Amino acid sequence: MTQPGFDWRHHYAMINNIQMHYVEQVPTPVAGSTADKGTVVFCHGFPMLWFSWHRQIPVVAGAGYRVIAPSMRGMGQSEAPEEPEAYGVDEITADLVGLLDHCGVDKAIFVGIDFGAFAIQDLALRHPERVQAIICLENPAAPHNPDKSPLTEYREMGEQHFLHIEYFREPPRADIELAAAPREFLRKVMWILSGAANYFDVFKHPPGTSYIDAMPEPPPLPWPWLSELELEFFVSEYSQSGFTGGLNWYRAMDIKWRQRKPFEGVQSQVPAWFIGSERDVDLEGFHGEDPIGLMRAIFPNLVDVKMIPKSGHMIALEATEELNAVLLDYLARISAM
Repeated sequence: MTQPGFDWRHHYAMINNIQMHYVEQVPTPVAGSTADKGTVVFCHGFPMLWFSWHRQIPVVAGAGYRVIAPSMRGMGQSEAPEEPEAYGVDEITADLVGLLDHCGVDKAIFVGIDFGAFAIQDLALRHPERVQAIICLENPAAPHNPDKSPLTEYREMGEQHFLHIEYFREPPRADIELAAAPREFLRKVMWILSGAANYFDVFKHPPGTSYIDAMPEPPPLPWPWLSELELEFFVSEYSQSGFTGGLNWYRAMDIKWRQRKPFEGVQSQVPAWFIGSERDVDLEGFHGEDPIGLMRAIFPNLVDVKMIPKSGHMIALEATEELNAVLLDYLARISAM
């Protein structure tokens, strides 16, 4: 079906044994050019959706690229297996390879944020022949301690104060509480992840606090970067899907940790690019003292790094014009390689 007022189309297909939803926009003809610029695949994280890219999709298509934005496994209108084992590296990588195969794409440029950034990094390590380049937003490398699993580390941290990863770890508490108040959760979490707030305020709350209670009350909508209608899209999608699929990406962290072990010390020669925010919570608190160094150790062909001021983790919405300008610059440089 065609979305009124937009040139994207919604598709549903059986890919890697799940029904996957993805949005596609074909390239807008560029005056004076008949060149096929290729395909760009946008991969989101949690609590995001394909819709998180809705301000990027038409801009990139307008520059002459075919754009594909999947609802990542477990979120939005893609199928959500109940067991965390279905959210490991192997399954997520197979989703992306299967999506390329289904769309008839040999090789694509991948853009990812949050869990989507980790997904495209894993793909570039395992299937470099399918990846023209990766552009990672906010998350330069999957956090990895070779001696201690991530959920063990986060459990220890969560014994000292509230931590969202520890809150998510054991079902069904988070699943039930978030599903009971999707609008309140999404409104609060989008605000606290933004550059206007301070995520680390939640650390002031003791272990056992609910996530919704740990987050401060945001100002009334609309915000400078988010309208009430845009928030309502996220609320509608998560009200239908529930949150278990998204939370399973966290619950599978130890599974991914084990699956990544064979790739310790392995480097990918896929060209890599990075865009971060100066007020991003993940860069500040979850990637160590040298996050870009972590990425460069895996992707030595890290071509460029850009940091966008004032923005936070919701960069695609918070800093739309700045991000779009950097993306178009990076895509043009990738196409010229």
